[in-house]
Amino acid sequence: VPLEAGMLPPSDMERLFSAPAAQYLLPELGETPSGEPPDPKKCSPREYLEFYVFPVLLPGLAALLHEAEKEKCFEGKRTTFIASDFLTEWLYNKNPKRKDESFTELFSIPFVKDWLKDHPRPPIPLSLLISEEEASILIQSFWRGYRVRCDDEIQELRQWQKKLREERHIKKVVKEFWTKQEAK
Repeated sequence: VPLEAGMLPPSDMERLFSAPAAQYLLPELGETPSGEPPDPKKCSPREYLEFYVFPVLLPGLAALLHEAEKEKCFEGKRTTFIASDFLTEWLYNKNPKRKDESFTELFSIPFVKDWLKDHPRPPIPLSLLISEEEASILIQSFWRGYRVRCDDEIQELRQWQKKLREERHIKKVVKEFWTKQEAK
């Protein structure tokens, strides 16, 4: 299928993108279009979005993009910044019904607490929590330890320790010790 087959005819494309640029300016938080707000239960989906959703959501998305830029999300492939967490926290705290309440962190929001009880998050990978310098130090220390353990004298020492543990039945001795301690 040629690429052009999936495209709209030029007249439709012009109609889609011919709106004045001022139409795309983001509204301020809570700023609704001029006119009487329609009944939310009887209005069209477009009116509902324009009067009730976009005045709150669009400033939140703009704040999300600014925060993502601060967190340098656009510079690398991986980051600890979770956009849905930021947007959830932002929308919750900017809710007009919570105007006089103090700022609430994401994990203190009641519905987030309830959700995380049933759906715990996996831990954040260590590669996202440490810097490249800290990662290089860990890798280098592991490599130095490996090279030392490969040394013939160290191998001999490790074999001697293993043999000593087996001869003295150290696991059995430790188990008996703790059994006596628990009996006291």
